[in-house]
Amino acid sequence: MKTQKSTKQDFFDRVYKVVSKIPYGKVTTYGAIAEACGIKSSARTVGWAINGAKESGLPCHRVVNRNGELTGKLHFGDPNLMEELLRNEGIEFTEKGNVNLDKHLWHPKGKTKEKSKKAKVKKK
Repeated sequence: MKTQKSTKQDFFDRVYKVVSKIPYGKVTTYGAIAEACGIKSSARTVGWAINGAKESGLPCHRVVNRNGELTGKLHFGDPNLMEELLRNEGIEFTEKGNVNLDKHLWHPKGKTKEKSKKAKVKKK
């Protein structure tokens, strides 16, 4: 039986796996990551996971909210760093200062392998 802590860590690991796949020049949303990890309603938990991965080397700057707003920018030390990193990748912003999601949104494919494995076991 898994403990609550190990279940939380499993979810965080799935989040990190999705974040590691976000292509250069693209962004995705907290909600899209949550859905890819199998728990669509856990966008806020995705944010907590990403905040805990600041020093991991993962492209956490490529995760924005559903409107393309840089809601995680305060966790980068310099409030301008997230936008600078995205602009350096060629990501364009709207007049309101949001990422142009029509051009730069990347959708993670399906659920992560860990979730798929569980689904296959249940089918047997």
